[in-house]
Amino acid sequence: MTLLALVASSLVLAGPSPYGTVLFDGRGFVLYAFTHDPSGRSTCKGACAKAWPPYLARGRVVAGAGANRKLVGTTTRFDGSKQVTYAGRPLYYYRGDRTPGQILCQNVAEYGGLWLVIRPSGKPVR
Repeated sequence: MTLLALVASSLVLAGPSPYGTVLFDGRGFVLYAFTHDPSGRSTCKGACAKAWPPYLARGRVVAGAGANRKLVGTTTRFDGSKQVTYAGRPLYYYRGDRTPGQILCQNVAEYGGLWLVIRPSGKPVR
């Protein structure tokens, strides 16, 4: 893959964290799943999406080091945008995570569910 193709893509990769190996985006920001989401669909919008911004797909979605390419995909959000998924779970950021590698809201209950980091297997860390 060329450098230009990587720049025009959304990357999901696995890396070390205090919770073991979990998923990050290409910039090193951790990705969360929301237990209130049914498989393949996001329920987080409005105030929820301001606190937990969705990881929106830019171009191709690519599995990087440690991520399973068969588990990477997208779902269509309420506004028609595409959100990156992993093992059918829509992926999000936490607004308070300000630096790469920071994980401030693991296993936090908000908006009717838990917010959990994800292992490369697709299972949430509880």
